[in-house]
Amino acid sequence: MGISLRSRWVFLPLILALGALSLYILRLSLVHEGQPVLENPAPPEKKGPIYKEVHREIAPPLPEYFPLAAKAKSPADLPPIPSWNKPPEVHVPESTRLYIGFTRFWPLLQQVVVSYITAGWPPEDIYVVENTGTMDANKRGLLTIQNPFYLDYQRLTKLFGVNIITTSSLQTFAQLQNLYLSEAINNNLTHYFWSHMDVAVHPHEDKEDFKSLYMRAVDVVRETLQPDYLLDKETGKKGKWGQQFFAYDWLTMVNVETFADIGGWDTMVGYYGTDCDMYSRLSMNDYQQPIQDAGMIYDVTTSLEDLEILYRRRPKSEKRIRDHFDSKPDNSSATSPNSAYFDSTEPDTRNSTRFHDLKATLEQIQQDKRDDKYRNSWQLRQNGGEGEPYYYDPDGFEKALQMTIEVGTKINEEKWGHRGCDIKKAGVKEGDQWKVEHDETFDKRKVRRRWF
Repeated sequence: MGISLRSRWVFLPLILALGALSLYILRLSLVHEGQPVLENPAPPEKKGPIYKEVHREIAPPLPEYFPLAAKAKSPADLPPIPSWNKPPEVHVPESTRLYIGFTRFWPLLQQVVVSYITAGWPPEDIYVVENTGTMDANKRGLLTIQNPFYLDYQRLTKLFGVNIITTSSLQTFAQLQNLYLSEAINNNLTHYFWSHMDVAVHPHEDKEDFKSLYMRAVDVVRETLQPDYLLDKETGKKGKWGQQFFAYDWLTMVNVETFADIGGWDTMVGYYGTDCDMYSRLSMNDYQQPIQDAGMIYDVTTSLEDLEILYRRRPKSEKRIRDHFDSKPDNSSATSPNSAYFDSTEPDTRNSTRFHDLKATLEQIQQDKRDDKYRNSWQLRQNGGEGEPYYYDPDGFEKALQMTIEVGTKINEEKWGHRGCDIKKAGVKEGDQWKVEHDETFDKRKVRRRWF
C-alpha cells in the first residue's frame, strides 16, 4: 500500500531532529580537532594518606652501667654480697617471694634487681615479670639495647640468678597486679612482696640495731604471722590487714586472702587511679594497711654510673696490692675475667664514708626525679628497635599509653562519682560503685596531669 502525501509530513519533525543532532556532533569534532586522542586515558589520581612530620632523633647508645657483669662468665665473676647483708645460708622458713614488673628501660630494671640482691634478698626469691609484649624475643636475644623493651635475659637468669615470668601480651598495671595475685594463689602463698622497677633499695647501715633490708622484711612477715598481731587487748578484737607499705607501695607486702576477698584489682582502671581504687576498697572493708621500715627505698629516674658501688668494696692500698701479688692468689679471682678488679679491691666496712657517699648520690637522683616536670621521662629514653620482632613505634606507644591512662582515670571517676584519690573521704562505701551521682568535685575545673 502506498503512503499518502499527508502521512509523509508526519516524518518531518524526526528528520529535523536528526539533522540538528548531526550538526551538534560535527561542531564538537571541530572544537576538539587538533587535540591528541588518548587511547588509554590515565585514571584520575587517587589521594593517599597525609603523613605527619616526624622529627625523631635516635637516642645515643645506652652506656654499660655494670661493666663487671658485662665481662662476667659466671656468678663467681661478680663481687660477693656485702658480708653484713648476706642472707642466711639456709632459707628462712617464711616465704619471701618478690615480684618486679618490667616494661621499658633496662638500666633501671638491672639496678633495682642488683640493689635488692646486694641488700640481702635471695636471688631465687626474685621474680622479674617481663611485661614487654615481645613474647620470647628477649629470651632468644633478638632485641637490641636501644629497643625500649630490651632486657638482658641471660644476665638476669645466669649471672644474677633471678627468675623471669614472661606475660603472653602487654598488661596494664592493674592486670599485672592481678597476675602477681594469681601466681601467689596458684603457688599456695599466704603473702608476697612486689616492687616498682624504678626504685633502688639499700639497708640502714648507720643504725645501731642493724639488720639487712631483707631480714627486716622477714621480721615484718613474722610479725604478721603472730596470733596476737593487730589484737586489741581491751576489746579482744583482732584486726585484719591488707598490705604492708614500705615507702608507700614502692615495696609492698600483700595479704593474698585479703586481696582475693575484695575481688583483686579493677582492670577497667588500668593505670593511674587504680591504686586509689584498690587501697580505698581495702580501707572500706576495714583492712588495715600498716607502714613499715625495712631500709632506704629511693624513687629514681636513672641508674648509678656503675652498679659495682652497691657491692660495697673499696680500693686496696698500694702496700696491700703488693702483698697480694707477693702471696699466692686465691682461686676465686685468679681465673676470673675480673681478676684485676678483685686484686685491687677489698670489702668495705659497714657505715663507712663510701656508704654515705652512695646514700647522698641516691638522694640526689631521687631529688632530680622530683624536680623533673615529667617524672617518668626515663620511659622515653630508648626509641630504637625498628625492624626487630614485635616492634612498636615508641612515640605511638607513648601516645596510646597516655590515652589509655586518661580513659582509666575517667572510668574510676564515674565508678565512684568522685574526682581524686580521697575516695573514702567522699563518703562512699563498698557497694556504692557505679551507683552514685557526680559530687562537687566534678564542678571544679579538672587539671589532668600527664604521667610521663
